[in-house]
Amino acid sequence: MSAGLLADPAVVRKRLIESAAAGESITYSELLAALGHGFTRPKMRALCKVLTVIDEEAAELGEPELAVLVVRQSDGLPGQGWWVGGKTVFHGYDGLWTGPAAAKLVRKLQREAFEYWANHPTG
Repeated sequence: MSAGLLADPAVVRKRLIESAAAGESITYSELLAALGHGFTRPKMRALCKVLTVIDEEAAELGEPELAVLVVRQSDGLPGQGWWVGGKTVFHGYDGLWTGPAAAKLVRKLQREAFEYWANHPTG
């Protein structure tokens, strides 16, 4: 595990690839529980640092991002950290972080991950 990270990025990546291959998103609470942690805002923020590492690696490998699969239970969208982390600029999106346009972008990116990992199950 990298120093200062909540969890080993390889472990989190494996869990996210499993979710993607199954065509499912995962809530912050579910992912934290799978890693042996209860949900707290500080733990969620720490998890976001791990997700950033995972997506940087995915980009280097030419894979679709995985952090977009981690969503809030309340509305099925990624949290603020995903939206302000530069992802939306990369995707040409400058709208609200909630609502129909945000959901459309998230569904598109999730679909890319689902399709990719359904066809690359070895991860």
